[in-house]
Amino acid sequence: QLQASGGGLVQPGGSLRLSCAVSGPNPDYYAVGWFRQAPGKERERVSCVSASLGGNTAYYVDSVKGRFAISRDNAKTTVDLQMNNLKPEDTAVYYCAAEYGLGGCWTYGMDYWGKGTLVTVSS
Repeated sequence: QLQASGGGLVQPGGSLRLSCAVSGPNPDYYAVGWFRQAPGKERERVSCVSASLGGNTAYYVDSVKGRFAISRDNAKTTVDLQMNNLKPEDTAVYYCAAEYGLGGCWTYGMDYWGKGTLVTVSS
């Protein structure tokens, strides 16, 4: 089970931190990714961290590299997405999802999805 939180309204150039609470058995075998869907657009990948037992490697799409940072807290079983220098085009509903396997991210397909949290970047 996954639960995303932390969305809100922020001005361009501002920051937000999203958090995904992960519950269930064997969390160390799951990669956790963030996706987003803007109004009228298809859902797209944003960032992902591979399973703890698979190296805990972070991945980013080009549009967020250098601005977003993903991190995993194994003690709290959360995966956070720190978003800096936000732009209006980052406005979307953000979802976290989990993928079982030790082969990196976006390899096998996401198995579980959480409900989204809305991020609005506007002045």
